Amino acid sequence: MSAAKDLTKEAPRSPRTRLGGYVILARAIDKGRASIAGTVGEYHFACPLDMMLFDFKGVNPDEVKKLLESGASDQEITAWIEANGQAKSAEEVKGWSDGIEAFRPYDNPEKKDWFVGVCAEVGIDPAESTLFDYLDTDDKLSYAAA
Repeated sequence: MSAAKDLTKEAPRSPRTRLGGYVILARAIDKGRASIAGTVGEYHFACPLDMMLFDFKGVNPDEVKKLLESGASDQEITAWIEANGQAKSAEEVKGWSDGIEAFRPYDNPEKKDWFVGVCAEVGIDPAESTLFDYLDTDDKLSYAAA
């Protein structure tokens, strides 16, 4: 069984960390394990970011959580993600992951104001930053004193 991170003391893995070619998956696994262990802190499993992956693959987050509760390893969860939901080719996974990693909320009128605000809180330029830049910076600053 893979040990849960204590997300009150350390950040989950970067959304950029890829498992099976999928961005977000490693981070979602960390948050799911921490949620089960009661150490999730201010993070949330099946948040809108996680749902980008689960929706892309067509899998239910409750099923992923059951797998996490069983003590499945990163490799077992990745294999399950591959085998369930909508079949995706390696090219589709790479294209989706590359696109999500490059996503800039600043360019989306519905998300721009929110993104400008959260980028100001962490001191990065929203016009030059991706969502993952913001998340990584926020994680780093949140645990800088730890």
